[in-house]
Amino acid sequence: MKNVLIGTFLRRAGAAEILGPIPGLSINDPLLAAVLDFDTPLLLLHEGTTHGEGPAWDAAGNRLIWSDVISRRLMAWHPDGHVHTVLDPTWFINGNALLPDGGMVHCEHGRRCVSLSRPGKETLPLITHYQGGRLNAPNDIVLGPDDTIWFTDPVFGISSPREGYIADPELPHRSVYRYHRASATLTRMADLDQPNGLAFSPDGQTLYVSDTSRAIGGGTHSIQAFTVTRHGSLSEERPFYSVEHGVPDGFAIDHRGWVWTTAGDGIHILDSAGCLLGFVPLPYTPTNCTFGGQDNRRLFITCNQHLLALDLRD
Repeated sequence: MKNVLIGTFLRRAGAAEILGPIPGLSINDPLLAAVLDFDTPLLLLHEGTTHGEGPAWDAAGNRLIWSDVISRRLMAWHPDGHVHTVLDPTWFINGNALLPDGGMVHCEHGRRCVSLSRPGKETLPLITHYQGGRLNAPNDIVLGPDDTIWFTDPVFGISSPREGYIADPELPHRSVYRYHRASATLTRMADLDQPNGLAFSPDGQTLYVSDTSRAIGGGTHSIQAFTVTRHGSLSEERPFYSVEHGVPDGFAIDHRGWVWTTAGDGIHILDSAGCLLGFVPLPYTPTNCTFGGQDNRRLFITCNQHLLALDLRD
């Protein structure tokens, strides 16, 4: 099966729907009050996905890229409001990241790989195995320093026929990996129960990874923090934050180093020490989020069927 650029329109250009001020919004710190207030409206940008995930801001294209995992398509939202497909069908793409050269890398559940796409060309597997064993089902992905790609590899995509193809794991671990593009070297960086979302602090000295086995009957529902050493290895794993409702599926980190994480009840906002600055309850369960738009002040939030946004003041 080929993945091709087709550009089918899913939403015409038009203004976002304003859902209004957010009932139950909690602001626990005056620093957050300078960024978000009780009159900040929640915006509905798009609806009609089946399992929205993997949002990534494409600054060069001035658009948001995100996945509809179960419906097997990659989509783009533009500031004028129109939405179109970028890749359709996909191999159950979840996480996405934009490369500096204009390409994109994707976490595919179906082919159990990290793939690479470029405009007008077929999407091809880039990373498929670790030490002879096929990857589980890569989930989320970010770019790291020194021309590296970091991604998580839980088993969600081989555990559900809605999100991939049922298969037995070939690896005895669920891990965080670093791929060095120039040398094509894949390094296993850390093992967790079911690693999911991941992101670096603005200074690159901390890597946050969510561990979310609760989603398939396990016990973990927290974000772990790791110190990134000057040699690029991980050390000092420590608990950062645990959510009570659902799991911290995906999260984003702003320029202040605050962590905006999804949970079963909305978005939890944390400072770099893991202290809760505030909480944004949502009418739909969020799956992931990212910053983008003008001045990087818009928080895009993917949910199963909806794409939401919050415009911050700073």
